[in-house]
Amino acid sequence: MFNGGRRSYPILGGRLHFVKFETGKLNECLDFISSKQLHRGGVDSPSWRSGAQPDDIVIKATGGGAYKYADLFKERLGVSLEKEDEMDCLVSGANFLLKAIRHEAFTHMDGHKEYVQIDQNDLFPFLLVNVGSGVSIIKVDGHGKFQRVSGTNVGGGTYWGLGRLMTKCKSFDELLELSQRGDNSTMDMLVGDIYGGLDYSKIGLSASTIASSFGKTISENKELSDYRPEDISLSLLRMISYNIGQISYLNALRYGLKRIFFGGFFIRGHAYTMDTISFAVNFWSKGEAQAMFLRHEGFLGALGAFMSYEKHGLDDLRVHHLVERFPMGAPYVGGKIHGPPLGDLNAKISWMEKFVQKGTQIIAPVPMGVPATTGMGGFERPTSKGDILRSDASAALNVGVLHLVPTLDVFPLLEDPKTYEPNTIDLDQDEFKYWFKVLSDHLPDLVDKAVASEGGTDDATRRGDAFAHAFSAHLARLMEEPAAYGKFGLANLLELREECLREFQFVDAYISIKQRENEASLAVLPDLLMELDTMNEEARLLALIEGVLAANIFDWGSRACVELYHKGTIIEIYRMSRKKMQRPWRIDDFDMFKKRMLIDRKDQPYKRALLFVDNSGADVVLGMLPLARELLRHGTEVVLVANSLPALNDVTANELPEIIAEASKHCGILRKAAEAGGLLVDAMAGIQDDLKDAPESAPLMVVENGCGSPCIDFRQVSSELAAAAKDADLLILEGMGRALHTNLNARFKCDALKLAMVKNQRLAEKLFNGNIYDCICKFEPVS
Repeated sequence: MFNGGRRSYPILGGRLHFVKFETGKLNECLDFISSKQLHRGGVDSPSWRSGAQPDDIVIKATGGGAYKYADLFKERLGVSLEKEDEMDCLVSGANFLLKAIRHEAFTHMDGHKEYVQIDQNDLFPFLLVNVGSGVSIIKVDGHGKFQRVSGTNVGGGTYWGLGRLMTKCKSFDELLELSQRGDNSTMDMLVGDIYGGLDYSKIGLSASTIASSFGKTISENKELSDYRPEDISLSLLRMISYNIGQISYLNALRYGLKRIFFGGFFIRGHAYTMDTISFAVNFWSKGEAQAMFLRHEGFLGALGAFMSYEKHGLDDLRVHHLVERFPMGAPYVGGKIHGPPLGDLNAKISWMEKFVQKGTQIIAPVPMGVPATTGMGGFERPTSKGDILRSDASAALNVGVLHLVPTLDVFPLLEDPKTYEPNTIDLDQDEFKYWFKVLSDHLPDLVDKAVASEGGTDDATRRGDAFAHAFSAHLARLMEEPAAYGKFGLANLLELREECLREFQFVDAYISIKQRENEASLAVLPDLLMELDTMNEEARLLALIEGVLAANIFDWGSRACVELYHKGTIIEIYRMSRKKMQRPWRIDDFDMFKKRMLIDRKDQPYKRALLFVDNSGADVVLGMLPLARELLRHGTEVVLVANSLPALNDVTANELPEIIAEASKHCGILRKAAEAGGLLVDAMAGIQDDLKDAPESAPLMVVENGCGSPCIDFRQVSSELAAAAKDADLLILEGMGRALHTNLNARFKCDALKLAMVKNQRLAEKLFNGNIYDCICKFEPVS
């Protein structure tokens, strides 16, 4: 694409994977890269299949290893490492993350993690503290504007070096694990030890404050072997972390900065380390400065090196262009896991490829073993050979795969994108426990449908089991820490389920069910339209809204509603539901909407309406299509907005044209509108020829929303939808996912109608102390 006065560049797409390996296992890493041909685009890339491989491959790299291992990369892979300045890369990587990822930065105090939304207009200046072997303290004033203002040689290398000498630990992670079980009061001299167990309140020191690290060992007649390694590790960790926090604050004070970001693999997602640093910053600043941490903390340099490639357009990317999919190596944690036992598949974590099929066995991305306190140890650690090489600590980072999608945009009709929050209810611990059970109970049925959608083959059965393992592991991980993958709401949880299905190559688990329901609904549509046409305008509008609410009961995402499917035909259930839909509704703004449609339209008719459709079958065919037809009848352009990817039994944008074509065979209004919108081109030749001389119709169009979830986040929609929205003056959001779970409280720059049946008792109670099958008809005219 061509960007203003700048040179053109190819649109960057694809995925960024974040993986750590120890340099001691570099040869095994190179084996893996070679086996997958990652340096040449992968074994599935067009260039690999065609044999058109470049002779000289150049990869950006930074840090000491870029120099130390350059010859090895050249010898083993034929790759030249182009070295980038490490400090430049650290700053560039941090700036990119803080600009591009919504839930990148967080605070961590007393074991509580809270994500911080950074205002891009108020990002600079800040202090970046990179804690590796030593510590570099960098004042960042803008993109490419920074200076290293301080540092200390007491850092992660100090902790690991002294810890190795004093505890005989074989790895850094093992040393961190020891600290979790330690008691530093056996070694550190505390304020209470000096003052007879009392605080020194006059100068703000509690009895538990460390007065002297390792101070007690002076007066005790003990040898090193007499002290517990766990206590040594914790005392050492606190000593170094406190000092890093204090030195960082003093530099922030020196430059008048309130915001300090900590990164580097010394921290590596370790809760106690973050708490200790946060305590030090908070203590010395008296609460005025804030320690913040980055989810991608160990990858700043690597990201900065990647950013240094020219003409790739990354500097133009914004937060809505990046979608973080969930880490498929989710750690198993304690507690009951629903579904098949984890041991059945001999599951191991794979890297890059989410699962590998070997004969009859699936090596699935689900770790084994008991949980470890830091989330880094305690997993089965396979020998790092070929396609099962992985990072021992990658799961602890809770970093997913970052999809770069330049075709996503912010929905232009949001009243205030900065304050917009899609999730109606926060997913706290109690709320998550409830949804954990709902999704776990639904899992066996979902697996059955997914396997059936692939013909019930042995391969599909194995993939279905692997999917159940992976999704169960994610649920268990989130039960332990709901904020593990960023700020998490129900919309994200439902998206996680769909993403897991796609990762195990289940394209559309409900495809046969959707096709069956569409056919059954289309068969009764002509009678419904005839019935509607006998009514006067006011009665018809009420019947149409009742019809949308009644048809919304056909939802395979609702256990309560699925039970109705076995009680009659589609038309029987639809008519039964219509009787339930009599007013008053739980939220009832119908009279306001009726006035706007039937009276105010004479002076100001709607020009374009966006209808966000929900489920296949009766919901779209008997509910939303008749409502769209009524708007078309009044000369309003109608855009049906549907999912880009399947989710449960939701209709997709690819499926809608065929449904509309079938419906158009029985309705001249739909036919003319579909032709005007480009959905029908000579497809209806010979059918209803008497309509050829009819007046021009407002067009009926279909666009995809850019989503693959039952919910929708208007901060990231397809550019196609964003373009269609620019001339819209009416939005109709239909269904629980789009109008209740998300966007119930969202405000727009145009009129909005939100229609849904509540098919979950808990949600009904939490939202408005209501009951299952309550309905909402919420009309919000633009202010």
